[in-house]
Amino acid sequence: QVQLVESGGGLVQPGGSLRLSCAASGSIFAIYAMDWYRQAPGKQRELVASISGGRTNYADSVKGRFTISTDNAKNTVYLQMNSLKPEDTAVYYCHFNARVRAVAPTLDYWGQGTQVTVSS
Repeated sequence: QVQLVESGGGLVQPGGSLRLSCAASGSIFAIYAMDWYRQAPGKQRELVASISGGRTNYADSVKGRFTISTDNAKNTVYLQMNSLKPEDTAVYYCHFNARVRAVAPTLDYWGQGTQVTVSS
């Protein structure tokens, strides 16, 4: 059973920084993509950043401010968030696309979500 455990959220002032972490527990055969999504109150969940095959992709709203990175040995993905704005306030979710065995299907796994609040 694969579980994703997130950490690093909290309250920060505008212009501040936070680093989110998401670690996968359990046996994983291969991870094909790691992503960060966020969902603000009353809004749909949106893709913030993704990394796959060493290539990264960012939402226009966070380009130049957020950086996604991984520690493949630890099955962990990070999101470094700098120059935070009030509009970055949301619950942030990590997502893995992975398989647990060579013959198993590729599945989607989600973290429990971590609250990020940007406010003075």
